[in-house]
Amino acid sequence: MLATAALAGCSAGTDGTPYPVETAATAASQSAKAAQLPKRPAELSLQGVDLCEIFPQVQLDALKITSNPRPATEPDGPVCVFDADGAEPVHSYHVRAVQADLDQWITGNRKKNSMTTEPTAIGGYPALTNHRAAGDPADCETLVGVAKDRTLAVQTFAITRGRLTQPQLCDMSAHAADLALQTLKARN
Repeated sequence: MLATAALAGCSAGTDGTPYPVETAATAASQSAKAAQLPKRPAELSLQGVDLCEIFPQVQLDALKITSNPRPATEPDGPVCVFDADGAEPVHSYHVRAVQADLDQWITGNRKKNSMTTEPTAIGGYPALTNHRAAGDPADCETLVGVAKDRTLAVQTFAITRGRLTQPQLCDMSAHAADLALQTLKARN
């Protein structure tokens, strides 16, 4: 009986993990997050951008990328993977161009109750920090709204487990997103 009462107001995710059902108050707080995003200073096109060339060599060195960037595909489209595997802690950056506005992660179909999504700004552009709300920190994603219906996503993954904290992963992701944004600004 107590277990049923404890789970009231929760729902099960696809992996069976309970998470809170969104209430009207939660929806209002999500809308308030969307309102905190700064206005985009200019549109930056991702058209024709080779994601595996988004970082010049000096930036690859700053990010400690030691392997050749490699293209990959995800449901969102093309991705480039950058591995920092020359020294511990080993980590990886996944850079992708997503055909969606930032608000999709706050109030739209990309929003997940299991994720913590916070508004921020990267290089003057509206951005979100997105990561799991609990558990062993494994990744953090920085989403930058570079143009209408276009988001630059930079996700940092901890390959060596237990060596990077959630704030470190989020700082690394934000730094890499800022470097990628600098390249886009120079290109446009």
